[in-house]
Amino acid sequence: MSYWFFVSASFISLGSAIFHGLVGARIYLDNISQSDMTTLTKSLSLVSWHVFTIFLLVSAVTFVLLAYHPRFESAAYPLIGINFLGATLFFFLGFGNHKNLMKLPGAYLMSITGLLALLAVV
Repeated sequence: MSYWFFVSASFISLGSAIFHGLVGARIYLDNISQSDMTTLTKSLSLVSWHVFTIFLLVSAVTFVLLAYHPRFESAAYPLIGINFLGATLFFFLGFGNHKNLMKLPGAYLMSITGLLALLAVV
């Protein structure tokens, strides 16, 4: 059963990485390009955006490897933690002064990914 949980977590991470890196980045880049942020702030913001895309891609690869090599399941724990912590941050900020975050899929996808990976290791 852990195989399917890891494969599902990988699929969500890969789909999220593709969407985040291609579609989301284009929307994001348009938004920050039109802002009055300094050039350095825009550059750092763009790096932060793509670091998250890289995290999603690494997660997808790790989860699919764990599906085929479950003896290394302890490698899933940091990814479970970061997904749950990331989702918690989205929810915390979204229910606070940043309500627009609740319209984005990040909190929900990170929660589901973390839950699937957790189910795979328990």
